[in-house]
Amino acid sequence: MSYQKLEQRLSAIVESAKVDTLSQSKIGLEKESLRAAETGGISQTSHPQSLGSPLTNPYITTDFSEAMMELITPPCDSVEQALDFLNDLQVFVYSQLKEEILWATSMPCVVESGDSIPVAQYGKSNAGMMKTVYRRGLGYRYGRTMQVIAGVHFNYSFSDSFWAMYQDIEKNKQQTQSFISDQYMCLIRNMLRYGWLIPYLFGASPAVCKSFLHGKPSLLSSFNENTVYEPYATSLRMGDIGYTNNKESMAGIKANYDSLDAYIESLRCAIDTPFDEYEKIGVKVDGEYRQLNANILQIENEYYSTVRPKQVLLDNEKPTNALEQRGIEYIELRSIDVNAFDPLGINEEQLRFLEIFVLFCLLQESPALSPNEINEIDMNLVQVAHMGREPGIRLSCNDESIELKQWASELLAAMQGVAQLLDDAHDSKSYTKSLGSQFDGVLDPAMTTSARMLEEMRENDEGFFHFARRMSLEHHNYFNTLALAEDRKRQFEQAVNDSIALQLEIEADDTIDFDEYLRRYFAQ
Repeated sequence: MSYQKLEQRLSAIVESAKVDTLSQSKIGLEKESLRAAETGGISQTSHPQSLGSPLTNPYITTDFSEAMMELITPPCDSVEQALDFLNDLQVFVYSQLKEEILWATSMPCVVESGDSIPVAQYGKSNAGMMKTVYRRGLGYRYGRTMQVIAGVHFNYSFSDSFWAMYQDIEKNKQQTQSFISDQYMCLIRNMLRYGWLIPYLFGASPAVCKSFLHGKPSLLSSFNENTVYEPYATSLRMGDIGYTNNKESMAGIKANYDSLDAYIESLRCAIDTPFDEYEKIGVKVDGEYRQLNANILQIENEYYSTVRPKQVLLDNEKPTNALEQRGIEYIELRSIDVNAFDPLGINEEQLRFLEIFVLFCLLQESPALSPNEINEIDMNLVQVAHMGREPGIRLSCNDESIELKQWASELLAAMQGVAQLLDDAHDSKSYTKSLGSQFDGVLDPAMTTSARMLEEMRENDEGFFHFARRMSLEHHNYFNTLALAEDRKRQFEQAVNDSIALQLEIEADDTIDFDEYLRRYFAQ
């Protein structure tokens, strides 16, 4: 693999004397966590009102389930700022939870049945109803259990000053936003190509509670009486048992990453194309909506990808329209497991590496993805998810078989100049240090998070559930010893009050029925 273009771009950035523009990037985090009873079952209680409206609170919302909390930082100026905000959010949430804990792992706690998982509720407005019906549709299409697997999303954008410098060194004459969107699509293609590295290094779901399978047969091995696993798994969340668009091969739909226009067109096609299996579910049955429509995708968010191009939405705007109108604002990496060993679910060292990875993917040459390479990407991801730490495991790269350890070592070596550049931009050594830790994990798989999890379970003679519950209680105790600064506490309390008022306002402003609301939404 050639890294010539990467080296040329690194040199050009250094020569531009504008390396500091790399310190102006924005970082945001979204962390999902199930609320669980202290005994370990999924909470059956409503989202706490003291945390505000999940429809309108910008920091604390819910994902698929009423019990699945999602904590969202704003775009932050640094890794430290993003982690501090996420920490404070969890301190605030714990101050409002009575006898519940936030589950510390990606794979869920005890799941009695799919029906026992309460679908998230957003009030009686049309906008709120749409969010609930969409989730109801996911439950019908994929099963509710799949939807309560948690993750951490990493949002990242480069600054305007960086893009101006980069466009200059690339000698590119495009309109600025077109250039930016094109470059983000190049970055995304490489994040897909090399994306298997993330579950290898940061996968933290090598085992799962047997209750997750609901008695269905599985190829997973037995760890003990209540846990199944794969001996060399890194991230079952990203594997076959996780939430994927498992009908896309039958339906013949794949997102197209050749350009932003192609991406938008492929998603719109999926949203507009009926699918037999979903038509059997029905859309409105006995006066109740089961799903938003019977098409391949109900809306854009249903397309599961490890990375997405994003634009901030205005009001009730469709994501594809926002991208078409204003281009790509930032990227969202979605393949990060919740790190059970850290109360925050992610740590500084991981985030430093993710910054290196993003910049590497931008600067490295990024040709279009062939159908064959798209298949390789899918196969490599599943292979690493299920068997990533297996000695001698091989992946596919441009029709050739390559040992994971060799490919990973080569990629990390190519990232050294990127890490140095980020160190220079931030006047630090933390990026090179983080990269060194990832090298350690490649050379010795026992140092990866997934291996450490299994090792700790063996040492403590405990299954996945008991490990996860123990870590959850540890984190619960940790956050309950912390206090919020007064200004932060006021900020969160204000967001709670404002969100409740805004939800009531939205409900009062509705003048059309839900059928007409949906018709207008999809007619945009």
